[in-house]
Formats: sequence, C-alpha cells, structure tokens
Amino acid sequence: MEFLLKGYPNPRQIEFFASRARHTAYGGARGGGKSWAMRRKFVLLALCYESLQLLLLRRTLPELNENHVRPLLTELSGFVTYNQTHRVFTFPNGSRIKLGYCDSEKDVYQYQGQEYDVIGMEEATQFTESQMQFLTTCSRSVRSDFSPRMYYTCNPGGVGHAWVKRLFIDRRYRNSECADDYVFIPARVTDNPVLMKNPSYRITLENLPEPLRRAYLEGDWDVLAGQYFREFSRERHVMEPFEVPASWRRFRAMDWGFNDPCAVLWFAVAPGGRVYVYREYYERRVLSSETARRIRHLTGKEKIAYTAASPDAWQCRGMNASDDLPGMSIAEVFARGGVPLVRADNTRIAGWQRVREYLSDADDGLPRLMIFRTCENLVRTLPMLTFDEHFTEDVSGTCEDHAPEALRYGLMSRPVSPQPKPKPKARAYNPFALEEPRADGFTRL
Repeated sequence: MEFLLKGYPNPRQIEFFASRARHTAYGGARGGGKSWAMRRKFVLLALCYESLQLLLLRRTLPELNENHVRPLLTELSGFVTYNQTHRVFTFPNGSRIKLGYCDSEKDVYQYQGQEYDVIGMEEATQFTESQMQFLTTCSRSVRSDFSPRMYYTCNPGGVGHAWVKRLFIDRRYRNSECADDYVFIPARVTDNPVLMKNPSYRITLENLPEPLRRAYLEGDWDVLAGQYFREFSRERHVMEPFEVPASWRRFRAMDWGFNDPCAVLWFAVAPGGRVYVYREYYERRVLSSETARRIRHLTGKEKIAYTAASPDAWQCRGMNASDDLPGMSIAEVFARGGVPLVRADNTRIAGWQRVREYLSDADDGLPRLMIFRTCENLVRTLPMLTFDEHFTEDVSGTCEDHAPEALRYGLMSRPVSPQPKPKPKARAYNPFALEEPRADGFTRL
C-alpha cells in the first residue's frame, strides 16, 4: 500500500528527526513548528520499525485532541487503524502510537508498569519535574535494534521551566544524569518558512511586552513570570573571559554557607567604573578553614583589596560556626586562614536596587556590570530570582540566591557613583539692579 506524507521539514526539524539521543528537546520560541515536528517524528519512527511502542503526551485532553488526534486522523486516514476508546493508532507493521494526557499530577500513574520505546512530551514545560521523572521510568525496551528515547518540545515559561532549563539550556546534571544523553535543538519563528511567508505572526510576537517578546520571539530561557531582574540578558551581560589587567582594582564578596552552597565572587573594576565578575567559587559542605585555603589558591598572586561578607559571619555559634575550630566565628577562621573579611552592607532592598543599577547601561551603551561565562552559577541563578509574593520589593526566599547574594554584597561595597552637579543658573544682568551691601557698607552699581 502506498502512503504519502505531505510537507517538508525545515533544517531545524531535520536535526530533530535525525537525533537518536536518549533525551532530545526541540523549540525555545513560538512558531518553530514544534507540534508538526513531533507528530511527523513519531509517524516516521512507527513506519521505520516494526512493533514499536510510542507514547505521545500533552498536558490536557483538549490540547491533545486539537494538536495531535485530529491532525493524525487526517494524515493517516486509510492507512492505519484508530481505536478511539484507547486513543491508539496501529500501523500495518504492528507499531502503535498511543496518545495520552496528564492533567493532574497523579495522571502519570496510569502508565505505571507500561513500557514504551519512545515517549514524547509536547510542551514539556507544562509538565512538572516529578511527572517527567516518572515517565522516564516507562521509557525502556529490550529490543536489540532500537534504544529507548524521549523527545520534548518546549517554550520558556510554565511549571516545568526550571527542569527543562536545567537539563537542556544550563546543562547541569545530578547523580547519574549524563550530559551526552541530552540534546537541545533551538528553533524560532524565522526557522519556519510557512509562517515567514506571512509576517503577521512574527509581527505579533515582536509587539508583545518585553518579557514575553524575549521568551516567545527570541526563545530566551532567562525570562520567566515574576522574574526580579528582567534587565538581565545573557547576550548583553555575559561575556567570554579575558586576562584582567593587573592594574585594575580587585575585590571579593562571599555568601557563606555550609549545608547551603558557599558562594564567592571575584570582582575587577575597569577604568571608568565598569565592574567585571571574573571568577566564582560555589561549593557546599566544605569546612570554613578549607574554604579559606581554596580561596587563597584560586586567587594566587592577585592583589585583592578586601573580601566583603554578610554580617552573620561574625556571629559565634559554637561548633557550627567554624566547623573545625569551635568557639570562633567564621570571620575569625577566615582571618586566621589568610582571608580577612569586612562586613558587607546587608540592606536587602537597597542592595537589590544597586544590582539593578549595575545591570543598566553606562554612557557608552554597554552594561555597567559584565560577567564572565565561567561564572556558571551566578549566570544560572541571577535570572531565576523572582519577586517575593508578600513584598514585591524583595527577592523571594524560595530562590537559589547564594551567588546573587554575593553579587549584592560586592556591589554594595562599591561607592555610589557621583551624581553630576547641576550647573548654576546664569543670572541675567540688570544695570539698574543694586548688588547686596558689601561688608564695608558700600554698594556697587
């Protein structure tokens, strides 16, 4: 039986079709042709392999019907059989595409004990991380001719923004997660020739409010709902490292932590006042004396003017304060280890405002704050800060804020930029006006 599939993939979709990684994500911006790519990928796999078991998911049933059930019925009519009760397309070679949804958190358990060679999560950022993790346990196979894999389409935003960003954008892995298993293929509306023929959709995206425009048009994963520093842009604030001139003033700032990460940042000030964050240290469960030793090692022979730290580093709390040197404060342990600390200004609202000022542009049109790409944790967590829902001037306490806190301490240690003095207003000359009396009692005309 002959069967004709209509439509041609664009170059980004071809990359998606070719990927055999354990986890492949496609998308980033709106209009990249994600749904079509996912459907066509599943159909091609079902045609190429006999008895392949595939599961394609959307978060809700209405989305599933509109985005996949109806298009697949149109595309596959007369070639495959469809079981409406179980929402299963069965191909002549025995391959099956099952369509499902996970409206609530517990809906994933309906797939418990089932095995699928391929699982696709459409609009993956609408799924929670726990849902994704459970579905991963269902992606397994005993076939010798096919390795199990999962495919994702996604846009920035949504309840799953953080885990998608962690795995595919920031590429930060935990436990047995392996970097080689994760592939991200970016796609924008400009990659979709169908939509580019009619520019109205692109114009619609361009006219969105700034945070949504960056997310939906540019595929910027550093934008999310409630973001505290919407000014931050990787494209503008993050740069490749360079050798910092020895003449530039350097200092450090630290947000101490033991169970939480201890974050230390190195700053350099260029002539003109632009500040560069050029190094970071970010570790947890390291003794304070060992942390001081590591800071000295990373610093080497650089001349550091001072190290600002939160005032709580001067509190004596017994064994927990200095770990291996009971009875001493963190500040005392660091001083003993060759890293003397100065008290940082811990004013939160003014401090976050100072960070915001440095994210803004200087007179030359470039940001006053630049961050080396190698400061991965600062680059990762600064855009993830969100507003406190009870006090919107502050950052939410639920955020991973250790590196941004160190940034705040460091920038608050800098003097406030002097404001230009207003020029005195010129006084109009009036030949008939008398000046104020002089000390000698005479008055000049």
